Amino acid sequence: MREILRPFTCLLICFLTVVMLPVVSVADGPVRGEMANFVMHPTPKPLSEIKFQDKNGETLSLGDFKGKLVFFHLWATWCAPCRREMPNVDFLQTKYMGRAFQVIALSLDRKGIDAVASFYRDVGISNLTIYLDQEAKTARKLRARGLPLTILLDAKGEEIGRLVGPANWKSHDAQRLIEFFIEK
Repeated sequence: MREILRPFTCLLICFLTVVMLPVVSVADGPVRGEMANFVMHPTPKPLSEIKFQDKNGETLSLGDFKGKLVFFHLWATWCAPCRREMPNVDFLQTKYMGRAFQVIALSLDRKGIDAVASFYRDVGISNLTIYLDQEAKTARKLRARGLPLTILLDAKGEEIGRLVGPANWKSHDAQRLIEFFIEK
């Protein structure tokens, strides 16, 4: 009888493995595929106060954006991967406009607002507001290991997770990640 059940048992285990595989990957959460390098925290982490300026020179802080999922993106015009990525970041702001979502693309350019505004014009960035930290204090406070750096903040202003390096923010995986947290 064992000899008869053994092949059946193996077949059943193989079948369940194949059938259950998608369920296991869905249970892993929103971080997969092109977003595999996004490091999601088990629980949101508070951030120290981050201040920066808008295009009019007014000082803002991340606290001004509470109540929304914030896509906080540190970049610079001199950073080649950042330059390639920014149209995709602009795409996110356009796609999720009107929802509880805000992109804050914070430039760390020492050359100031004019350099950022010129870059926005040159590459067709039309939906992002210019934010600037000329002294790069934010990068030091956040212990940025490189640029670009993207940090997702929940509606309370706490860090959900981060991604160091460029990403294809137009990808299905990136949009699934953003939508997962917008809907939370």
